[in-house]
Amino acid sequence: MTLPRFLQIHTLHNYSAALLNRDDAGLAKRLPYGNAIRTRISSQCLKRHWRVADDAFALKNLDVPMAVRSRETPRLIKKRLMAAGVAESLAQLCVEGLRAAGLVDKAKDLKGEEALETGQAVLLGYAEIDYLVQRCAALAGEHTEEKALKAAIAAFLKEEKKNLETMRLGSGLESALFGRMVTSDVLASRDAAVYVAHAFTVHEAQVENDYFTVVDDLTREAGEAGSAGIFDTELASGLYYGYTVVDVPQLIANLEGVKISDWASAAPEQRVLAARVVQSLLHLVATVSPGAKRGSTAPFEWAKFMLVEAGDWQPRSLAGAFHSALSTRQPQLRQAAVQSLGDEISRLDAAYGAPLVRRFLAVDDVAVPGAQRLSLKELADWAHNAVMQAQVEV
Repeated sequence: MTLPRFLQIHTLHNYSAALLNRDDAGLAKRLPYGNAIRTRISSQCLKRHWRVADDAFALKNLDVPMAVRSRETPRLIKKRLMAAGVAESLAQLCVEGLRAAGLVDKAKDLKGEEALETGQAVLLGYAEIDYLVQRCAALAGEHTEEKALKAAIAAFLKEEKKNLETMRLGSGLESALFGRMVTSDVLASRDAAVYVAHAFTVHEAQVENDYFTVVDDLTREAGEAGSAGIFDTELASGLYYGYTVVDVPQLIANLEGVKISDWASAAPEQRVLAARVVQSLLHLVATVSPGAKRGSTAPFEWAKFMLVEAGDWQPRSLAGAFHSALSTRQPQLRQAAVQSLGDEISRLDAAYGAPLVRRFLAVDDVAVPGAQRLSLKELADWAHNAVMQAQVEV
């Protein structure tokens, strides 16, 4: 038996002629690593697509409170207050009072339209929003003067700061998974329970400038030559290595409000949601694709390989397997990549002897040292059971 404190997820996805993640110049993002420049997909891009995926394993289907990331959250609160019967003038004062008391950022006494938008996107749980609307609506019914209402809101936030911080899933499921860093004096920051690395190609970057024109149907029918526009963009192809870690104690603590130190003794009912989250996450990591220009590149792909490792030691990436870029000229690049991962695992096992339990998925005929091959459903179920039972068979 081993204690699955961490679940490490390693993947290989291949994409052709796609623009998965753009930089500020509209080009495919790049990463210098080892002896070559690679194309990459940022962790933020990956998490965003997993977070908003709409399929059978979508996070929203877990029936737990979600969150919204926006600069318009104060405006949303005002609209909800008005929908609850609060006069527009008082709803505006409530939002201004929340801002002045430091709800979404350091205390800012803003008025009018300025109070309805934050300087940067803030992640706020719908449960938090509902609670704030309920309390502010009640206070607006008691205080109609600006000064009195703002003072009442400030007092309420100060008195119930701890309640907001400890509200179970108050900051939303996304915050429990991927963390929340806030400068607010009121909202609680959340440590991430899921760590996501930037994915990168296991070989040198393969990019091409795509030159294209747009045909004007009406001028073409009139017999005129030329086009309605000339454009270019960058497309990339590659086999990407991805790495994700699930910190099981942090996940249970974030979801259930228990102490991290007590995670191993958490009751079965305190593990159910964490286990379901992990089960869904494996499906999302394997099957949800990022990608700009979806309409013209159809960048949809499922993992060609997924390895899940469970253990109690601090996680370690297998990116070192590709520190020397693989040659794209070899006939079986995917199999070569899995072999490189297997060789890296063998070297690490020989050096450290880390007690890790492994299961993997593969579409090719490959093997992984000390690992059993499973289907995606079986792999996700195995990870689910590991979290539920707090142990896995070696």
